[in-house]
Amino acid sequence: MPTESPVLHERRDGYAVLTLNRPDRLNAFNEAQHLALRAALNECAKDDACRAVVLTGAGRGFCAGQDLFDRDPTILGENPDLGRTLETFYNPLILQLRNLEKPVICAVNGVAAGAGANIALACDIVIGAKSAKFIQAFSKIALIPDAGGTWWLTRHLGEARAKALALTAHPLSAEDAANWGLIWRAVDDEKLMDEVTALAEAFANGPTHAYALTKKAIHAASGNTLEEQLQVERRLQHEAGQSDNYKEGVAAFLAKRPAVFTGKKSR
Repeated sequence: MPTESPVLHERRDGYAVLTLNRPDRLNAFNEAQHLALRAALNECAKDDACRAVVLTGAGRGFCAGQDLFDRDPTILGENPDLGRTLETFYNPLILQLRNLEKPVICAVNGVAAGAGANIALACDIVIGAKSAKFIQAFSKIALIPDAGGTWWLTRHLGEARAKALALTAHPLSAEDAANWGLIWRAVDDEKLMDEVTALAEAFANGPTHAYALTKKAIHAASGNTLEEQLQVERRLQHEAGQSDNYKEGVAAFLAKRPAVFTGKKSR
């Protein structure tokens, strides 16, 4: 009997659901799961019929980060090169999520710990079940936050809260994460996938190219002066204004009818 994939790839009408699928290990990452997720994201990027992506976890948690059985010095006989692990697996994954030219929604259905928390934060919109917790667990094993953790925490929360969460490994509830501005929303557990599905369906019928340009503009903002960001907006708005989706949006607005957008730059 073939082994079930470490990432399930479900194609729906206009969007895809990618599910981390190692529930017996709380979906902790090994190399096979990294490669499967990156391959699934590549498929989504190339598929014009896929206009949004949902990322979630199987079982009772979202992701416990790195599977430490694969990086245990007592098993390996030496300390692993964790910098190489980041360079080879985590850093490309984070950039792939950030650079995907369609919205990525993360449905955090349980604990998101270590790199698992930071992979969730790399997504465009994060919705957590109220039972979910975000844990920067690295200090418990004498490491620093990685997978973008020091970047997300500092920019979203400020230095004081970033240091406290990183140094103490204190679990942050989804409701507090939403109240602090780290994620978008916390919802009742039983409503999580309904909320995420409704959002994905809306994105699947939206102006996909405009969403991609919006992501680019917002990602650029934290490193730009106001003057620089105004020029980014000028350039990207010029591109957006040349699209058929803009023509359709204006026509629909003036005709007081729903717009029918495509997932492409032009028809």
